[in-house]
Amino acid sequence: MKRLEGKRAVVTGGGSGIGRASAIRFAREGASVLVVGRAGNAEETASAIRDEGGIASAMITDAAVEENVAAIVSRCVFEFGGLEIFFANIGVTGTNTPFLEQTVEEWSEVYRINTISCFLAIKYAGRYMTKQGYGSIILTSSAASLRANAGAISYSASKAAVNNLAQTAANAFAGTGVRVNAVLPGLVETQLTRKVFEDARARGVESKLGHVTPLKRPGRSEEIAAAAAFLASDDSSYVDGQLLSVDGGVSSTHPYGRIAL
Repeated sequence: MKRLEGKRAVVTGGGSGIGRASAIRFAREGASVLVVGRAGNAEETASAIRDEGGIASAMITDAAVEENVAAIVSRCVFEFGGLEIFFANIGVTGTNTPFLEQTVEEWSEVYRINTISCFLAIKYAGRYMTKQGYGSIILTSSAASLRANAGAISYSASKAAVNNLAQTAANAFAGTGVRVNAVLPGLVETQLTRKVFEDARARGVESKLGHVTPLKRPGRSEEIAAAAAFLASDDSSYVDGQLLSVDGGVSSTHPYGRIAL
């Protein structure tokens, strides 16, 4: 039996990258998936799932707006008959503007998309899941949330807030059967990081990407999706309030220059 057989899932940011890989992985594991995105590529993901014989629909909306998140949950319940999994995955990187020149407007938008979206997912998915006494809510954080210099300052701070949100929400749901965890990807090629990869290729230094990790390479969206599928499944039934780093080991150490042997 597939690990997510008969379950109903929402994946936001499902049009590309980690979201698309996760939606496809969830469907392959047996879930019906509502793919949420802000552009038509969400339908492309849903279509790819259906082409493989899976069950999926697409919804085009901003998943950092309260009434939209309420509508996402209602749509999943109406169309698929329930909701057991919500993967809150939308994100934005922020800018590398010098710290003293950054604006409240930039920080507000980064927090709206990266952090408030997770709060809203927990609020509305949690309302439904607590009534049934079961559910898994997964938040996308980042390895950049743990230490400095792994991402833009506003991005890193917003993802650190996501980490605490996962922990505090897990405790807020104590005794309800609803679990909340976060997955912390390292460097992975997605829409958000594509310029980094393209610039490295243009300069002929692509092989150096991810070189500070013990695995000496960047990650793949499918590797993050595998971790999300674990957190979505009953294989993680005793995992709650946790921050699961999927980062090639970079968060286990401090970057340094390796001496050749």
